[in-house]
Amino acid sequence: MTQPPYGPPPSGLPMGPPPGSGPLGPPLAQPRGPQATHAGPPPMGPPPGWPHRPPPPPQRKPAGLIIGLCLGAVVVLVLGVVAIVALNRSGGQRSNTGLQSPKAPTSAYQLPPDNSPVNSPPPVRTSSPVPSSSSTESGPHKILKLSEHPILQDPNAGLKNLSCELPAWQSTPDGAEAFFTAASKCLDAAWGPFLESYNLPFTPPTLHFPTGPSFETACGSIQVGIATAAYYCENNLYVPFKGLQTDQYGNNPGVYLALFAHEYGHHVQEVAGIMDAVWQKIYAAGQNSATGLELSRRKELQAQCFSGMFLGAHVDEGTVTREMYNKAWNDQETRGDNTSRSHDHGTNAHYAQWWRTGAKDNRIVDCNTFSAPSSAVS
Repeated sequence: MTQPPYGPPPSGLPMGPPPGSGPLGPPLAQPRGPQATHAGPPPMGPPPGWPHRPPPPPQRKPAGLIIGLCLGAVVVLVLGVVAIVALNRSGGQRSNTGLQSPKAPTSAYQLPPDNSPVNSPPPVRTSSPVPSSSSTESGPHKILKLSEHPILQDPNAGLKNLSCELPAWQSTPDGAEAFFTAASKCLDAAWGPFLESYNLPFTPPTLHFPTGPSFETACGSIQVGIATAAYYCENNLYVPFKGLQTDQYGNNPGVYLALFAHEYGHHVQEVAGIMDAVWQKIYAAGQNSATGLELSRRKELQAQCFSGMFLGAHVDEGTVTREMYNKAWNDQETRGDNTSRSHDHGTNAHYAQWWRTGAKDNRIVDCNTFSAPSSAVS
């Protein structure tokens, strides 16, 4: 369970709370010992004191009858010996039919005994296919859901308070690369265990630092500009230094960290299966349709909320200072569709609102943009 949110900072800017631990797993079932077998009552003998009837007196048999019985027994004995000798002289072959021991039951993994003739070809033995971990989904796997995704259901789930150590910001390509490489490790440490606790297949994204005016991705060729300070595509995170506009933002590591955490939020969606699920619906509706654009805004605003969660969980821990947090808080109002003149990220007001929602309480259930009304994701 995570920690409750703190009150507002002395400066009047809302603060994000350091959260507590990540989501708790289900309680372990208590093991049950074997139950005792209750035997039935022992067999009862005659009741005590039961009267016993005396045996009748023996009767005498005639002597002639006794002699006849003895002679008959001798005749039977002789005939038995003769029969045995006759059987021994015959081939001595006996059938085992009826004398075989019963077969033990076979399990599903045992083959039946081979009773085919010696000269016949061996039977073709086929075994049932053993389902792989991927087909049974017993191992970590994506869950293609949106508002009902498991990571968005626990009202107490959030990121742990961890120390994030970042190098001092330097407005150079090498300095930016060192900063974002360190930030990526902090994000891995925050989101990796969280996603793995839901049996999701977490792997860190691969970082790229393009230097040209454009760069190639699996999602197509991307032009570097105001709208591409950072870019995410299928487990790859791109940060072109020329897109950061360091001449405008200067020495503001909190602003750059929030921007980077937003793109990492798309990686969280990718690992969880949310990204695949939302793109299926966008393609079905049409990317430029009203429904497709609204789904895109829900996706982007959720990444904003995830970014806020990260900074809210790490402020005052390590090198993520209160000043970095406050500047990131204020910067969110400068970003969004009002600035970019698009319709797929959300208004500047909503862009700031969802980031601050994640930063204030660090509760991932509050980042369920897919269950929010359309008026909250315009």
